[in-house]
Amino acid sequence: MSTTTRIDNKTDIKIAVVGSGYVGLVAAVCFAEMGHDVICVDNDERKVSALQGGDTLIHENNLPELLERYRNNKIRFMTDLGEATRTCDAIFIAVGTPQSETGDADLSYVEAVACEIARSLTTYKVIVEKSTVPVYTNEWIRRAIERNGVARELFDVVSNPEFLREGTAVSDFLHPDRIVVGANSDRAATVLSAIYAPLTDGEYYTRPDHIAGPCTADAPPPLLLTSTKSAEIIKHASNAFLALKISFINAVSNLCEATDANVEQVARGIGLDSRIGPKFLRPGIGYGGSCFPKDVAAFRSVADQLGIDFNLLTEVEKINTHQKKRFLSKVRSALWTLRGKRIGVLGLAFKGETDDIRDSPAIELVEMLLAEGCTIAAFDPAAMKRTADALPPGPNLRYVEDAYAAADDADALVILTDWQEFGTLDLNKLNTALRYPIVIDGRNLFDPQVMSDHGFTYLSIGRPAAYPVRELTASTSPTP
Repeated sequence: MSTTTRIDNKTDIKIAVVGSGYVGLVAAVCFAEMGHDVICVDNDERKVSALQGGDTLIHENNLPELLERYRNNKIRFMTDLGEATRTCDAIFIAVGTPQSETGDADLSYVEAVACEIARSLTTYKVIVEKSTVPVYTNEWIRRAIERNGVARELFDVVSNPEFLREGTAVSDFLHPDRIVVGANSDRAATVLSAIYAPLTDGEYYTRPDHIAGPCTADAPPPLLLTSTKSAEIIKHASNAFLALKISFINAVSNLCEATDANVEQVARGIGLDSRIGPKFLRPGIGYGGSCFPKDVAAFRSVADQLGIDFNLLTEVEKINTHQKKRFLSKVRSALWTLRGKRIGVLGLAFKGETDDIRDSPAIELVEMLLAEGCTIAAFDPAAMKRTADALPPGPNLRYVEDAYAAADDADALVILTDWQEFGTLDLNKLNTALRYPIVIDGRNLFDPQVMSDHGFTYLSIGRPAAYPVRELTASTSPTP
């Protein structure tokens, strides 16, 4: 049976995913969940061996269960990209595109994969950009493959950007807001449409064991077909806009602090406007992770290279950097001096429900506190091992077993990551553990009035500081 016939009939499409990081592994497992046969390729033999044994290597909801369900069945892991290329109908490139010193995306891994694919191409394949890449990458992949002697009619290059949030990536993949496919040929668009058909026609959501989420058989996700260049820009523009929303609400939170307004009330008032919406209007210590910092810088760099004035993105980056410095000043304002202070730290990952510490503002603040001469006891439910590898324990830094151990005999507790479990801590126990009941919350996990009622001095982002009733009484009583 020919490849075209098999795809037209929407039976098991054979897919290769190159790269087993956050994007690649989630994509591979979710394609298997959708019913496809998948080969996940990585040149790291250690990672391949671990994945073959059932170790996901990353902290991600639903991923261990799906990997156990499909490994050595619907999904195989290997290092041989040549075999995967010859076997599969579509090859998704999901390798890293780290930020270079100039701010550009480093596309050397993408180029290396494209050249290796070219050496094994003998029948028609669809090569799919899944990594986050700047506009024109599609054309460079095509040129790289042609320069390796592959006839133009043997392949198409498609852009299919991902819009995954770490911690909910599996659900995001299977319940997307939209599926963007940038294809410049009908043949390639047909292949990608068939791959995503279990989602777009709603069939996946009728299965009794499907992963729950907002999409249903009656309301499946839309498939948006665009040009390759439009798809590439959609990804970078989406992340840059979300980073802008975060920086905007952080700037607003600073104004709220200066006027004793409440940023959460302001954000709610803004977010109820249907043109704006409430998402990403939560103030904090700044954005981080593997996407936003890198993608904002890359998007700005592309604009610079094309002669486009996009200084708005420069301001977004400045606000994000300044937010961490403001938080350090907030800690100092609560403790007067920092040298020699014992600080409990809750959270090391760049956000809750993940173990990813790449560009984590929490890590940056830990380093700032250490530079100020603080002694730190830190806890994170998932990211301590990764942090300890990057920031080894020493005389002034130790990693502890739970939140209360971090607070034990500390001069203050700082909250740097929005883990849900931090918001449900026993406040009486926390108060007793601390040397001084001071909490500086970079994620606004608690209600200031509740913290005041439990005897805490509580500082958060964009909201008036809260103090224990006895402190308020003492500060407002007349001088004898």
